[in-house]
Amino acid sequence: MTLDWVIGGGGLLGAALVRSLQARGGERFLPSERFSWTEPERLAGQIRAAVAEFEQRALHADAWNLYWAAGVGAMGSTAAELANETLAWGELLKVVSDSGLSAARPGRIALASSAGAIYAGLRADVIDENCDIAPTTPYAEAKLAQEGLLTDFCGRGLPVAALTARISTLYGTGQARGKRQGLISHMARSIVRNRPIQIFVPFDTVRDYITAEDAAELIIDSLQSLAPGADRMRIIAAERPTSIAEIVATFRRVARRPVLIATSASQLSSLYLRRVQFRSTWGTARPASSTSLAVGVAQVLAAERLAHAAGLLR
Repeated sequence: MTLDWVIGGGGLLGAALVRSLQARGGERFLPSERFSWTEPERLAGQIRAAVAEFEQRALHADAWNLYWAAGVGAMGSTAAELANETLAWGELLKVVSDSGLSAARPGRIALASSAGAIYAGLRADVIDENCDIAPTTPYAEAKLAQEGLLTDFCGRGLPVAALTARISTLYGTGQARGKRQGLISHMARSIVRNRPIQIFVPFDTVRDYITAEDAAELIIDSLQSLAPGADRMRIIAAERPTSIAEIVATFRRVARRPVLIATSASQLSSLYLRRVQFRSTWGTARPASSTSLAVGVAQVLAAERLAHAAGLLR
């Protein structure tokens, strides 16, 4: 039996990780106290207490896995908004390093990072793990800083496997409404409410959209494939280029109704390349993505209809 701790389990990716791990028979760890993300000093103490709890639980497991899927940052976030997230991640790694976790049972750590942000300025036909980074935003710099902290952790010689998961454009049911991202969720909400969909980039803009469920499966499989002490990075993507025009057409077919579109410019538009395509060099039996765009869009649209109906009934 493995003991799994998903930090950020209430978010889009975190919730998908929790579901996938539970389906595999893992035991979920939840700290006694909910983390206070906006209070750095209090949060540091909570992290220390949670790691101590986790260590005690890990003694009764065959192995432990820690997944960092926390964070409220997005491409438009400022450095100040991202600072606490990076500090918390660094504190967690320090406490884990100082604890007896690595000696107690075999362990693995996964960090959710952002391929879209880290390679945002790279002009390449296809981007893989061998490509140079090209950050253009404070969000990308924060993700690179978090990756660097994990690299430093691995340099301490602990028998803990570590995975840096650079994820393409993530979507799915339950995406946070307050977060400044999520084109597919935004489209679904606009359609359900019969409002125009705001589009800030050209319709031929191409991205790699992967569902949270598919991303979670790839992350778990990738982490579990690592030997003790290994430190690797993987691009987590559907490996299927999709334009905004294709997404709009898919919504029209799935919703079976006209889609209202309003186009305008955004200060973030210049930060995005017109075409981004990812491909991982990892050879695995599992396909990069098992969910088609039509199925993924239908799932998000159905969830938004339920949420809208529930709101009307309150």
